[in-house]
Amino acid sequence: MRDYALIAYAYNQTVRIYVASSTDLVEEARKMHDMWPTATAAMGRFLTVSAMMGLMYKQDERITLRIKGDGPIGSMLVEANTIGEVRGEIKNPHVYMQYEDGPKKGKLNVGSAIGEGFLHVTKDLGMKEYFTSSSELQTGEIGDDFTYYFTKSEQTPSSVGVGVLVNVDYSVLASGGYILQLMPNVTEETISSLEGIISALPPMSSLIKDGKTPEEILTLLAQGTEEILKKTDISYTCHCTKYGFSKSLSALDDETMNTLIHEDGQAEIECHFCHKKYLFSKYELLDIKKTSR
Repeated sequence: MRDYALIAYAYNQTVRIYVASSTDLVEEARKMHDMWPTATAAMGRFLTVSAMMGLMYKQDERITLRIKGDGPIGSMLVEANTIGEVRGEIKNPHVYMQYEDGPKKGKLNVGSAIGEGFLHVTKDLGMKEYFTSSSELQTGEIGDDFTYYFTKSEQTPSSVGVGVLVNVDYSVLASGGYILQLMPNVTEETISSLEGIISALPPMSSLIKDGKTPEEILTLLAQGTEEILKKTDISYTCHCTKYGFSKSLSALDDETMNTLIHEDGQAEIECHFCHKKYLFSKYELLDIKKTSR
């Protein structure tokens, strides 16, 4: 099943719902960043929610999301656009932590791996200035943190569910998520009904693992009242280019450029999002310096 997301209204257009399957997307990120299981679960959840969130914006708008915690993962960053493309970076991809006791014993301990900190969302709406809003992490489990963010920073009461299942060989078995948002005209009866539905809903990763499609998960959430507005493929996509990095090099000061040219004799730049490497020869660096001055 390819990765895609649905946007829908439900309950007489009083609730907006996003549902996504993201198994291939997260597996691509895992391989690209050489992530260990708990890092995969954390980054996978973050990428999945970010992909759905990107669909909330208009054409050519973009968002950059950052989670900065005091756990061993350190920080994560994701860029998302309106056509379902995401890319990200993680400070420490080699994290494997499990719950050692209690009802979650043996499960991946994403909350401790992320720790306490903040979620920051920066919106590029095509204006001169960017807009950033932030909220404190609640559990580090991603879903809870975005639920709190939407309610506190966006003033939109929401419920976010997201999950990633990792195989024993570290590959991604299943990944998916949903964002459910209440509109101003929602009734108390609908809210009460949704609370019961969400509390009884199996984990998103389990639903995806069992072969449930986003349409079927949407029906579980909407109880047959859904009106699908849009279906969009989602993917881990990096558009980095050598030309783009040459523009970055052109912004360096003369001292740094001279060091690269005369001492190093070359420059190798690695993209943080996809780890592709670009090599610039001495003559290419000289040309960049000449044309940028």
